[in-house]
Amino acid sequence: MDIVKNDVTTYPAYFAGDWQASESNKTIAIQSPWRHETIGRVQAVTQSEVDQVIDAAKKAQKPWAKLSLGERGAYLNKWADELDKQKDDLATAVMDEVGKNYKAAKGEVVRTINLIRYTVQEALHMHGESVRGDGFPGGSKEKLGIIERVPLGVVLAISPFNYPVNLSASKIAPALMAGNAVIFKPATQGSISGIKMIQALDKAGLPKGLLSLVTGHGSEIGDYLTEHPGINMISFTGSTRTGKRLSQKSIMIPLVLELGGKDPAIVCSDADLDVTVKNIISGAFSYSGQRCTAVKRVLVDDKIADQLVAKLKTAVENLSVGSPADNSTIVPLIDNKAADFVSGLIDDALGKGATLVTGNHREGNLLTPTLLDNVTQDMDVAWIEPFGPVLPIIRVHSLDEAIKIANKSSFGLQASVFTQDIDKALEAAGAIEVGTVQVNGRPSRGPDNFPFLGVKASGMGTQGVHNSILSMSREKLTVVNLRP
Repeated sequence: MDIVKNDVTTYPAYFAGDWQASESNKTIAIQSPWRHETIGRVQAVTQSEVDQVIDAAKKAQKPWAKLSLGERGAYLNKWADELDKQKDDLATAVMDEVGKNYKAAKGEVVRTINLIRYTVQEALHMHGESVRGDGFPGGSKEKLGIIERVPLGVVLAISPFNYPVNLSASKIAPALMAGNAVIFKPATQGSISGIKMIQALDKAGLPKGLLSLVTGHGSEIGDYLTEHPGINMISFTGSTRTGKRLSQKSIMIPLVLELGGKDPAIVCSDADLDVTVKNIISGAFSYSGQRCTAVKRVLVDDKIADQLVAKLKTAVENLSVGSPADNSTIVPLIDNKAADFVSGLIDDALGKGATLVTGNHREGNLLTPTLLDNVTQDMDVAWIEPFGPVLPIIRVHSLDEAIKIANKSSFGLQASVFTQDIDKALEAAGAIEVGTVQVNGRPSRGPDNFPFLGVKASGMGTQGVHNSILSMSREKLTVVNLRP
């Protein structure tokens, strides 16, 4: 299992049910974004090892698919029980590895436990159907169609750094309940959390070969995994750039992509500003804005813009900034490269005439929450996803103008509309080109029984527990020809 040397743990990969070091004899150092030290090492897996685990998965999948839903669900419920036993340790691992504050990290683990248990129940209540042949003109009543869902085979689950437990389990649990085997590739920064999560699944006694966890450099195994002929479906959460590359590389296999966003908060002149500010602040700055569903721009009616900006300024300046161990809202970004990117967007906006309301101080990869007013459409921050604690304010003259600006984005994940006029809210919801519109609330993934989807450059396919099970299975029709 784990090897500890000089107080740094080297974690094994999980090959077809066995924990072992890679034949490469190479590891990758994981740096804590806030402790600024190496907190562990993970394996640099080889292409030949990828071949081996995929072959094992294909063999293990067939007997797994023959188990009843109840039998499969028993393993997943044990997994949830094991995660519950180690939720404090796992929350600490998430905090150390990706810099999420402890309260949010523990909330992620608890949400994951609930998601796994809900996935079992959802699968148990998904039934097949039958169709009579004479339901179509000229059809025969002697034909009876039996429609059932069958697994796809081997699912490749690729998760991001920002929710290393929840967004991994939201792929793995539906895939297993649908009868598939899984190859799990966590983000490199997030691998330790992923490994600890799979250690809990291993303790649940999952049949050997059914799931493998591989870590390594994208240049070595990234394309190799996604183009491997043994992979039957890919579920990916990450950057739009990588998602586009995946869609080009994966040919003739189902693909679900959860990508970036530039989620607007549209604030109408009749909005309840206290409700609006509370949701915008939480939506924009939780976990330093490192979320695809973060509020990433505010489109506000200029009749109330001054009032809104004043209230936002006060709220931003009251946000806690510092260590995730102190449960700060604003924590160091995942690395210095991310901080450089956000700083560059701020500098571009200020250079083109934006007004700095508050913020724009930096220590290493820790940026203070930054509020920019009078942002115009020629500024990069109006269109580019920062994945950091900066919020641009764009003043508009009407709801129609706000919707036009919102729809000019290449992204289409979520949008928020703040108004006390339900007719206006529904009109806007129908016009905005996104997967989800939130009325008087911040963009959010979930509850996990809701569909979760993006359009345009924000993704392809639909998630949420029910839809994930559907995407990881297919319909199969058996026609029984009855005697007349």
